[in-house]
Amino acid sequence: MDSLYLIVGLGNPGKEYAGTRHNMGFDVIDRLAGEYNTGSFSKFGKSLAGKGMIGDCKVILLKPQTYMNLSGEAVREAVDFYKIDHKTQLIVISDDIDLPEGKLRLRMKGSAGGHNGLKNIILHLGDDEFYRIRVGVGAKPDKNADLADYVLGHPGKDDRKILEEAQDRAAQAVRCIMEEGIQKAMNQYN
Repeated sequence: MDSLYLIVGLGNPGKEYAGTRHNMGFDVIDRLAGEYNTGSFSKFGKSLAGKGMIGDCKVILLKPQTYMNLSGEAVREAVDFYKIDHKTQLIVISDDIDLPEGKLRLRMKGSAGGHNGLKNIILHLGDDEFYRIRVGVGAKPDKNADLADYVLGHPGKDDRKILEEAQDRAAQAVRCIMEEGIQKAMNQYN
């Protein structure tokens, strides 16, 4: 096992985006920071970063501040600075409208699936070979509704509870990937 992991949660900076479906990655990072006492986040290039330990692994928790569509700029910067092998030491957490609300999907690699943040990371890394945890936020209830309004909207009370439970499971999946490997984590959380 590699002893250093870069764990990136995707989201948008700013109070108006806090708690929205699209900020699922930021929410999972905040859960990890709280659970493992990684200390406060500080400015690192185009991101906010926290450092600490999860189990026996050193981690850098990263929240890109570039806005979702330019997440790859921040990820590339951190991968280069910390000399991360993105194929084995990078875990990206994002929302997914194609998954039922609260469902997780872990992958070793794969397409962006229409997610602009993942698209930009693939563009900046040059391939799609990095671990990812996608957290289902459900499809928009009205096919004619605006997608941006949906993903940037705040879930209701019942939905929020489902998503918070998913955030807990995603945080557990991160630790499982680091301690037991991606294959075991996929078997357990998919």
